[in-house]
Amino acid sequence: MADNGALLTESQVATKPRMSSKADYLVAIPARYESGRLPGKPLIDLLGVPLVHRTWHRCTKAVPAECIYVATDDRRIFDYCAEVGIQVAMTPDDCLTGTDRIAAFAEDHPADLYINVQGDEPVIDPEDITRVLATARERPGEIINGMCEITDEALFRNPSIPKLVTRPDGRLLYMSRASIPTTKRYLFKTAWRQICIYAFPPEALAAFAAATSKSTLEAVEDIEILRFLEMGYEVRMIPLSDSSVAVDTPDDIPRAEAAIRAQGLEILD
Repeated sequence: MADNGALLTESQVATKPRMSSKADYLVAIPARYESGRLPGKPLIDLLGVPLVHRTWHRCTKAVPAECIYVATDDRRIFDYCAEVGIQVAMTPDDCLTGTDRIAAFAEDHPADLYINVQGDEPVIDPEDITRVLATARERPGEIINGMCEITDEALFRNPSIPKLVTRPDGRLLYMSRASIPTTKRYLFKTAWRQICIYAFPPEALAAFAAATSKSTLEAVEDIEILRFLEMGYEVRMIPLSDSSVAVDTPDDIPRAEAAIRAQGLEILD
């Protein structure tokens, strides 16, 4: 389990950016329309509200709305966000990954710290965002990512879900879509899965985006955090809640809608 250090309270985290040219922190939600497994994913309707809107709304429960942006490459997403009052920024359409998109966003939106919340998390726990932000402030200059324990073997076997192994202090050793760790007979014993909330210092983001192609293991696994490992960076994993439900395929839509109903989140307050 990761060493979290002393976490800030939500009220301490939820402050406005400094009144200067550089913000204290920004939360950025990458939103790409042309998803290979689920085209048009950010605007898919979940009980009457597009996916990206639900994700943004959950973020507003953790930090002020003026600290949150959707970063997109698609005019349809841009126009929708602008229409409903969500801060949105256009980014190039050739970004290799969501993290590359955040790096492109950062070029025009300077901040001391960037929190990346994946746009396909409609029931993400706001306290998880708060914890990642607070941990990043306690450990300046480090890359932070979330994880939670897997208790369902079906999730352990699901290739859509990145699994991971860490050092005893929580630093990431490896992340894979394969079922890891496992026994020599491939049995499920204990495992952790990734929660797609990240904290990036701007210098690490810039170095990541300087690559002109995906790194070797990143390309094989289709997991962008592996590029940081291959570049020699440490990634600190911290435990978060297990309430996250990512929408990656059409089969995930009813599962996400069930979670929305179960948590009483049908109507945005």
